[in-house]
Amino acid sequence: MRSAALGRPEATTHAAIEQAAFRLFGRHGFDRTTLDMIAAEVGVGRRTLFRYYASKNDIPWGRFDHTLAGFREVLARMPPDLEVHAAVHRAVLQFNEFPADSRPTHRERMQLILGTPELQAHSVLRYAEWREVIADYVAARHDLPAGSLLPRVVSQVSLALALAAYDAWLADPDADLQALLDESMGLLRRHLG
Repeated sequence: MRSAALGRPEATTHAAIEQAAFRLFGRHGFDRTTLDMIAAEVGVGRRTLFRYYASKNDIPWGRFDHTLAGFREVLARMPPDLEVHAAVHRAVLQFNEFPADSRPTHRERMQLILGTPELQAHSVLRYAEWREVIADYVAARHDLPAGSLLPRVVSQVSLALALAAYDAWLADPDADLQALLDESMGLLRRHLG
């Protein structure tokens, strides 16, 4: 595989870096795993890692920018006659569909992200990007300026509902994430209605 920008073979892949990093996080813990350790595990130099991830904190999030682009596409494909709350509900469910054979698994990823104090500040940045996708969609559907209160509220509440479902999912190894998200996204509307 060649890097289009550099014209030379790529030294590794995002997946290889993530898999190596998660092996090391499992052995040593997130805070004790260094970029040098990850680079050695992958068999590349530390500088190569920075071509794939800006920091160690970005690795657990995977290719989040691509995931968010997919989230925007899912929302853009929602039928225009579908109520906004239903469109956001459906999109959040689709956003959280992951292949069962993903490595690292989605559960491993979220356990690390939600259970590692060192990642909490960084996670705030990722949550803001996620909320922005929903806020932009809600603003466009209601013909509101970006940054209006309604889109902000919908995006904040959607994140809170998703995180509540994740907490329940991570607390129960037999729980189904899609079912919990579906229930969580509907609970507030039923409660208020």
